[in-house]
Amino acid sequence: MKLFRNILKSVKPHFVKGGKLEKMYPAYDAFETFLFVPGHTTKHGSHIRDSVDLKRTMITVIIALLPALFFGMWNIGNIHYNSISQDVEFFDTFLYGAFKMIPLILVSYIVGLSVEFAFAIFRGHQVNEGYLVTGLLIPMIMPVTIPLWMLAVSVIFAVIIGKEVFGGTGMNILNPALTARAFAFFAYPANLSGDNVWIADQTDAVSGATPLAEYAAGALKYNDSMFNSYFNGTMIGSCSETSTLAILIGAGILLISGVGSWRTMISVFLGGYVMALLFNFWGASEFMHLPAHVHLVLGGFAFGAVFMATDPVTAAQTNKGKIIVGFLIGIFAILIRVFNPAYPEGMMLAILLMNVFAPLVDHYVLEANIKRRLKRAKS
Repeated sequence: MKLFRNILKSVKPHFVKGGKLEKMYPAYDAFETFLFVPGHTTKHGSHIRDSVDLKRTMITVIIALLPALFFGMWNIGNIHYNSISQDVEFFDTFLYGAFKMIPLILVSYIVGLSVEFAFAIFRGHQVNEGYLVTGLLIPMIMPVTIPLWMLAVSVIFAVIIGKEVFGGTGMNILNPALTARAFAFFAYPANLSGDNVWIADQTDAVSGATPLAEYAAGALKYNDSMFNSYFNGTMIGSCSETSTLAILIGAGILLISGVGSWRTMISVFLGGYVMALLFNFWGASEFMHLPAHVHLVLGGFAFGAVFMATDPVTAAQTNKGKIIVGFLIGIFAILIRVFNPAYPEGMMLAILLMNVFAPLVDHYVLEANIKRRLKRAKS
């Protein structure tokens, strides 16, 4: 690391005020603070000395995403080779999936960071750190077959409309990764749904429908032997959303490090379970009678609960608010999933909906707390 420090010190005079590349200082600062903890100090307000800044927090989230990412790479190759009835070694399966995923990740980071750098240089402020995570989340929640240009357009939309128009990281009201997926889903529905978008290089004889789509269409009946496959993630779906086991490993990393909110995670799972359980008692269709615990391991429910609903910017800020918003996300995800045959997933729309209402929930939680304390003071 000393080598990198010396290189950065040698080129820094060109980027500081008066240097030839003065306008490019935000780009230099982004690389320097990514590699080393910055020595910035606060100019007003409270002064906190801590080596854990926003970039270090984002890196922790990336580490938590790696189990789901690596499993997703293997699963892409596994489904591909199963579709052509070919048995291969684990390494070959993983390598095939990695070759499919890496271009998506590169396009997401190159395009997204280019837009971020352009806005930072134009406005003369530091590069926002939030895209370190968003850039990885976007390809992880997309179908492996999405065209690269389509992914690039979705990324541009998410960064500009989902973040920069609100002032950048920390000011946005919608989760940027889900904004990218929502844009892609409604702008290019044929590439985000149906039977032909989930398996890389599939043959015409193989169906590519996800289990959720098949349940919604009444084409699949559940039996207990399927649960292990759903929990482990060996099924068709978005690149890295299928394995609840890998996602829970990531959840453990977030909780141990203190980065993720256990209140939000647990309340999302609880809300989804309660809603699914109600359908089990009073549902009329076969999909409504799908066991409640199975809903929690299908589609992007677990991924959304752990990595999307817990977004510190767009989620509720109060402890009670996190519980309320999380519970409602779980409820709406199952409601949308069961009642909307055109889009049986539901998690994306549920989280985006509650992103909008999270500030309102926090407002009423604070108002209730203020009234309670005033009442106590008077008594």
